[in-house]
Amino acid sequence: MKRSIIAITLFLAGLAWPVVASASHSWGGYHWARTSNPFNLKLGDNLSSSWKPYLGTTSTDWSVSDVLDTTIVLGQSKGNCRPTAGRVEVCNKTYGSNGWLGMAQIWISGTHITQGAVKANDTYFNTATYNTPAWKNLVMCQEVGHTLGLDHQDTNFSNTPLGTCMDYTSDPALNQHPNQHDYDQLGLIYAYLDGFTTVGQTLPPKTKGDFENQSEWGKKVKSQGKTAVFERDLGRGDKLFTFVIFAE
Repeated sequence: MKRSIIAITLFLAGLAWPVVASASHSWGGYHWARTSNPFNLKLGDNLSSSWKPYLGTTSTDWSVSDVLDTTIVLGQSKGNCRPTAGRVEVCNKTYGSNGWLGMAQIWISGTHITQGAVKANDTYFNTATYNTPAWKNLVMCQEVGHTLGLDHQDTNFSNTPLGTCMDYTSDPALNQHPNQHDYDQLGLIYAYLDGFTTVGQTLPPKTKGDFENQSEWGKKVKSQGKTAVFERDLGRGDKLFTFVIFAE
């Protein structure tokens, strides 16, 4: 049974958590276009065996939402995690000592998400610091959350952990899963239906490339602690947003 969404809950949650700058942690109102709720978003599994359980937990967690379900399907990614229209490709690889631990990317047309990618950098996850269930689960949950249209709830290490994977802290064990605030926010993002859908498209991707290097991400539009967001203007109302967790 999915949770009921009551708008006043989000208001009260904002009062309970003063560390959050706003009651909203939607990312610009960007969302997948769809004609009904709950909609089903495919997560393409391009993962090695050690990562698959974390994607399974993440898929189950986000599917608690009233407005969406996620389904793990065979990955279709090529290269270093090239996107597939209408779905999210999820990948892990030794991307190199480039500074980033995890990444989520969403391609936008107007206000609608058209495709997404999640990448885990095993160059760092193969080290003693990050090769833990807590770190892997936090990063997987958070990056998939970004591809749904969510921003962070908080990124200040000194604040009390909020008990959600959309909060980045130095102790990942305290932020392993979405919380009610996340589900409430998804309810607001997807409260109104569209007259068309970007979910499950079969059109070719609008951009080609792997986009794992910072030189391809465009301008930095937000940065706090070990997280940052980059925006690349692709022209004609299309953009690429890259959410990055940097390694310590």
